[in-house]
Amino acid sequence: MATDYDAPRKTDEDLDADSLEELKSHRTDKTSSSVDEDEADAAEGFELPGADLSGEELSVRVLPRQQDEFTCTSCFLVKHRSQLHSGQGTPDGQWICNDCAA
Repeated sequence: MATDYDAPRKTDEDLDADSLEELKSHRTDKTSSSVDEDEADAAEGFELPGADLSGEELSVRVLPRQQDEFTCTSCFLVKHRSQLHSGQGTPDGQWICNDCAA
């Protein structure tokens, strides 16, 4: 069965149904059924990255560096000795972690 791709795909009834006035009436019908949402109420549940947390108190127990830990001289993080680059400090006495050495 051959298909004529040059033939019009819409009938005259379809073209009349797609008149500009009818399309506008459909658009206003759709918007009138939408629910108005208060933006302030919707924004209350979101935490912003730069939010002011000066009134918040944190209680964290800080432990001193343990015998099996070292402080990286590059990133200044306390890490376990298993993360020490090459298993020992550098020749000039610096302790660098595997992440900073990479």
